[in-house]
Amino acid sequence: MHDDDLIYIAETDSDLPRHWLSGSLKYGRFRPLGEGGMSIIQRCYDKNLKRDVAYKTLRPEYRDSEQANRRFLREARVTAKISHPGTVPLYEIGRDRSGNLYFTMKLLVGRDLDQIFAKLVEECPETTQDFPIPRLIDILIQVGQTVSYAHAHGVIHRDLKPANILIGEFGEVTVLDWGLAKVHGDEGNDVRSSAKMTDAGLTQPGKRYGTPLYMSPEQARGDSGIDEGTDIYNIGSMFYEALTLQPLVKRGEIEDVVAQVLLKRPEKPSRAAPQRDIPTDLDRICLKALAFERKKRFKTLPDLVDSLQAYRLHGSLPAE
Repeated sequence: MHDDDLIYIAETDSDLPRHWLSGSLKYGRFRPLGEGGMSIIQRCYDKNLKRDVAYKTLRPEYRDSEQANRRFLREARVTAKISHPGTVPLYEIGRDRSGNLYFTMKLLVGRDLDQIFAKLVEECPETTQDFPIPRLIDILIQVGQTVSYAHAHGVIHRDLKPANILIGEFGEVTVLDWGLAKVHGDEGNDVRSSAKMTDAGLTQPGKRYGTPLYMSPEQARGDSGIDEGTDIYNIGSMFYEALTLQPLVKRGEIEDVVAQVLLKRPEKPSRAAPQRDIPTDLDRICLKALAFERKKRFKTLPDLVDSLQAYRLHGSLPAE
């Protein structure tokens, strides 16, 4: 904990002015926090609630792009509608004084799973002690529960990867970045209509969505019929890395990575990393999540979560 994180009575008990600030005017003390492909995230201070929040907006070069603005709106609204302990609470959406879209959300502090994997590869003693395989399984169970909740509401994440899984200082697990989410629903519903969003160019058949290293075969092919199986595969890729401490496919040019996804079949984790002493049951769960054909994977994400929980509870799985 830092002094900035302490709660002081001078802030909690101060008056709210009669002419209080609203919209983007109530934010100040902006500091860089991070950048994405199309967006910038800053840490700032909410003058009314006397707290720091995360403030996200589009990068300047994308602010006039209709597609970027529509995707930004979708990310904000999807995040707001998936109200789950494993997602980021979204506070407000609006436009700043220049008319640019922004949204604010809970300021999260922690390490992402990508950073944790890197420390495990380096054999950092503290990280190795804090994140043995059982702890990593528990983290992925929480990821699976959060994304299962999204699936129940017709949302597929499509970009699950270690960098989008944040582990807080007190063990909380948050699934980040719903900017590539695919939204399903009835036609005519502005938020949930995939048909309407396709017309806006947000979900185009033949486009590859997701991060190549963790992409499912159907994502690599650019299939239009992406379903929950893609998120299952993405979590399977993270599970493989959690077990072996090596990514499922090797880094390289995007076409080389895509070729690996489409042509290379996963090796058993226990064979890929014999020094990690990986149980056969974990091999079974991982390879089923990573099945090349969708019909051979877990039917639903809760089925994958149930298998991981059964292993954690009993130390083994029932014989198939």
